[in-house]
Amino acid sequence: MLNATLKWRTDYKPDEIRWDDIAMEAETGKIYRSNYKDKYGRPVLVMRPSCQNSKSIKGQIKYLVYCMENAILNLPVDQEQMVWLIDFHGFNLSHISIKVTRETAHVLQEHYPERLGIAILYNPPKIFEPFYMLARPFLEAKTANKVKFAYSDDVNTTKMMSELFDMEFVESAFGGKDIADFDIAKYAERMREDDKKTPQIWKNGYITESPLPLEKSNSDSDSDEQAKRAEEKEEQDDDATSSVESLSVKN
Repeated sequence: MLNATLKWRTDYKPDEIRWDDIAMEAETGKIYRSNYKDKYGRPVLVMRPSCQNSKSIKGQIKYLVYCMENAILNLPVDQEQMVWLIDFHGFNLSHISIKVTRETAHVLQEHYPERLGIAILYNPPKIFEPFYMLARPFLEAKTANKVKFAYSDDVNTTKMMSELFDMEFVESAFGGKDIADFDIAKYAERMREDDKKTPQIWKNGYITESPLPLEKSNSDSDSDEQAKRAEEKEEQDDDATSSVESLSVKN
């Protein structure tokens, strides 16, 4: 897998993708990196399938790769994973495709193994169930086990979310208190600033140092406390999993 990924990175050049290369894919906010992290310092990618604005599989995957790279470059020194929050408000089956889902699973599992800590599917409708049943075989068992269904009217979901996040910063779509709408102009500015730092980060080696200034983080600012929390990350993921393991797609 390592050799295949190295060849893919050489050919695809994910570290050379810049905001202006994918700006059209990004304009609806269908995927964006939030300006908060979870309680363990993990970057959060918010995904909104109903905001899909492209038919291009190539374009959608290129934007996903850009978002993955950006999230990785914003990892703190003691963290290797990220969180996906998927908002199903307004979703219908025209917003996703098996082909894109299959390619997404391939890119995630083959070229970003173990980068996903947990993927929370928030309020998926009943019509999503047959699609997920079709898509699940594309997921390796360890990836599928990280996918959690969550519902706004379920106490286990409320518990899970409060364990993972400071809900003051989380979007209202996920039960949080942030009611601000996605602002493409402000987000583009953030991403262009990150793009300016990317070449130097790759030159220096982002894994060995914190590459970008941390934004609003729910993790403790004290370095010893961060290290302690990092060590407890796996236990936290197990706790979050147990909070939702009884959940399934509702009728």
